[in-house]
Amino acid sequence: MVERQLRGRGIWDERVLAAMLEIPREEFVPESQRAASYADEPASIGHGQTISQPYMVALMVQCLELTGAETVLEVGGGCGYHAAVIAALAARVISVELIPELARMAQHNLERTGRSHNIVVVNADGSRGRPEFAPYDAISVAAAAPGVPPALLEQLKDGGRLVMPVGSAWDQELLVLHKSGAEVQSRVATYCRFVPLREGVPPDLD
Repeated sequence: MVERQLRGRGIWDERVLAAMLEIPREEFVPESQRAASYADEPASIGHGQTISQPYMVALMVQCLELTGAETVLEVGGGCGYHAAVIAALAARVISVELIPELARMAQHNLERTGRSHNIVVVNADGSRGRPEFAPYDAISVAAAAPGVPPALLEQLKDGGRLVMPVGSAWDQELLVLHKSGAEVQSRVATYCRFVPLREGVPPDLD
């Protein structure tokens, strides 16, 4: 996976490649999907949600430009895999997942694999961010919306990076935003297709 799907397709950050090599992807997917854990495609994790293909995870994390000291907000925590990769490269991750069952799955997966020490899993509406932990050095959003939720930009630190798929259900761009004072610069990293960003007000995960 690392050599063919990642390095072979332009993922150059050696720290990201090492994290992808280190985190056991098969431990984060349902047992029925484990045979295809490292396939070059998304995998179903239930409740109409997916774990992104390895290349997309690596690209998003690379675009965050992490050095090891950051506090990162992850929106759309899913099964916990993406959070585990980010947490291997940052100081702290706040992982927000709207669906209670997936939030519990993520917490269980992270604890079982020994990856929970610097990750806080929250069952909440990620489009609102988590202001109690803000500001964030970087924000990663693994669900698409027509635009970036204003709350996320507000909670992004000056000089911070935000990575998110933006567009319609069938036509999305993975945007990389850099915040500098009141100005936000953006570039397109690639074209993509993610599940939609859902909103709601679930109780926080116990």
